[in-house]
Amino acid sequence: MTTEETASKLPEDDVRSAEPKKKKGKKRTAKSYAIAFFIKVGATVLVLWVVFTFFAGVFICHTNIAYPSIRDGDFCLTYRLAELKQGTMVVYKKDGAVRFGRVIAGGGDKVEIFNDFIVVNDYGISENVVYPTSPEGSAISYPYYVPENCVFILNDYRSDISDSRSYGGISLDDVEGAVVFTVRMRGI
Repeated sequence: MTTEETASKLPEDDVRSAEPKKKKGKKRTAKSYAIAFFIKVGATVLVLWVVFTFFAGVFICHTNIAYPSIRDGDFCLTYRLAELKQGTMVVYKKDGAVRFGRVIAGGGDKVEIFNDFIVVNDYGISENVVYPTSPEGSAISYPYYVPENCVFILNDYRSDISDSRSYGGISLDDVEGAVVFTVRMRGI
């Protein structure tokens, strides 16, 4: 005898009792919805705080010192745990201001700047910068040896010497992270 034949021979009450019973849960009140909502909001805020404190940063460029890579008004997302190697665009803080620049050399490296030419550890570096790099106006003397736990940073807009040419090595503690994402905000 098949299951269908058995089901057709059972009285109607027996068929209902053979079906799985639905659990009757408590009705959710406005209070329980509010508690669940605030727990979700709190968890979201906590996760965002951890991410933006230890892993990422959000900055808006208010100058043209990184032009043409980053323009005035651009929104930038940084990654704090990125390896800072030559050519990496970074955000750093100096004299209470947020600045944008490109890593040229790391701790222990020897940097020399000649007219329109940069030498790191006796090797010339190739860059895709529009503006010439000049040692004129530098507060440091060359050859410059970058201190340990520091990086040598130059602006992409090389006419503005408010970078390592003025400050020397920038401490890794002052570096906020490597720029990983940029959104053009001006002209939208």
